[in-house]
Amino acid sequence: MKFDEQILAASAKRPQPGRTFQYGTAGFRLKANLLDSVVFRVGLLASLRSRKLNGQTIGVMITASHNPADDNGVKLVDPLGEMLESSWEAHATLLANAPDDEELLKVYNKLATDLRIKADAPSEIVFARDTRASGPALVEALVDALKATDSKYQDFDIFTTPQLHYVVRCINTKGTAYEYGEPTEQGYYQKMADAFKVAMKHKKTKAHVVVDCANGVGGQKLRELVKYLPTAAQGGVDIKIVNDNTSKPELLNEDCGADYVKVKQRAPPSSKVTHLERCASLDGDADRIVYYTTENPGRFILLDGDRIATLAASFLGDLARQAGLADQIKIGVVQTAYANGASTDYITKILKLPTICTPTGVKHLHHAAVRFDIGVYFEANGHGTVIFSPQATRIIRDCEPQSPAQSDALNTLRACANLINQAVGDALSDLLLVEVILAHKNWTCKEWEQTYKDLPNRQLKVEVLDRNMFQTTDAERKLESPRGVQDEINKYVGRYQEGRSFARASGTEDVVRVYAEAASRSEADELAQRVAEVVARFGGKGMR
Repeated sequence: MKFDEQILAASAKRPQPGRTFQYGTAGFRLKANLLDSVVFRVGLLASLRSRKLNGQTIGVMITASHNPADDNGVKLVDPLGEMLESSWEAHATLLANAPDDEELLKVYNKLATDLRIKADAPSEIVFARDTRASGPALVEALVDALKATDSKYQDFDIFTTPQLHYVVRCINTKGTAYEYGEPTEQGYYQKMADAFKVAMKHKKTKAHVVVDCANGVGGQKLRELVKYLPTAAQGGVDIKIVNDNTSKPELLNEDCGADYVKVKQRAPPSSKVTHLERCASLDGDADRIVYYTTENPGRFILLDGDRIATLAASFLGDLARQAGLADQIKIGVVQTAYANGASTDYITKILKLPTICTPTGVKHLHHAAVRFDIGVYFEANGHGTVIFSPQATRIIRDCEPQSPAQSDALNTLRACANLINQAVGDALSDLLLVEVILAHKNWTCKEWEQTYKDLPNRQLKVEVLDRNMFQTTDAERKLESPRGVQDEINKYVGRYQEGRSFARASGTEDVVRVYAEAASRSEADELAQRVAEVVARFGGKGMR
């Protein structure tokens, strides 16, 4: 292609470090000091992707989400704000692993030829980063690639991951029947705030909500969003922001954030949660959220992604019925194997809604959710959103209410569709959605928790020599290799009342993640330990 000399010159400054990389569910994610060549090569792929789509805007996000501060990562965002098309993940891996500049150029040109990409087609890229100290240097690597391929680009500087997904969708739908919003940070806040005000009409929140921002980008952006929102006295919500120190990058995700709360099943040590105080934690790039509270004397109540999914599905189902649309709109919930068994029973037996179980990873849940008119998808870790199909959007928009009650339900349903970031899981959007629902139901966290009783569960990590040894089937609920490992797991599961356990390889590190649930806390802990020992025996280094 015509960019050969430019690519060779730029690549020479960023040699491949002799490591093997793999584009996974979260893109590339590893120690930041290994990412220089990877980010450069992702920039090359972004230019190819945009040209393949005749100049549609592609996003590049530099973040490592809930990982430690010295990690970083990079991933691509497709035109509607969704994850990169799965068939292109292999292309990213090929480029990242080319051993030298000449081989990189061969891979790049072969991809361009095989994919029938025209060198003179336009290439439009937008990108952003989180607050990690390594971010600016990695942005330089990305820009080198975009310049080398004569791509037009726009730097949105520091963003949450969902904000970049939002902007990409807005740019690519502008001027169409599916126009999503104004492709700016201010447009993001304004759209969300306008919808929140409509959804909160004549409703009041109970007390304030404390939001732990994991000392990440979410703190900065939530402070901006709050400027657009009415206070509780004005019919909105009072938000108290904690753990928002980004001046010390090493504090990112350190003993705080959504992942800490979910895995440890306790409030961050810095938190001073009082009796039934409503609290939420975001992760480092603000695409996950979990709620929690405490009940005297010292009982911790976790309201995770399963709880948010059931709350949203119940509320949206009620609104559809009240609007007279229950027969026209099919609502369903998508979960992963990590979903608590009690939540699945509640959805199917109490809410009487269909569920789908998919492999872990937002791309899998998102694709399953589009099968419904309104698809609710959340991973237990708090990453999720709600998707309204074009048909559901049209039905809700065009419906003529037959009573004041129907009119109120329709207005709230329309507002929720605008409040929710349908491009991707968004902690700030999900925060406001939960606040709207709790206000409508006049619930505290206690009433929310009482909808069903979670089975006690435990998660462990087992270090392994090669995570690729562990291959799963049945939406990651069973291991098909190494041979015999699933039989061993089944043997232990059968010993515990309401026992369920599975093991799956991490997509980002050489560990196998073990999940177990059972009728009691001690049984769940014991089952997790037994399964972890099985995994270690079949190929591990040890538990952590």
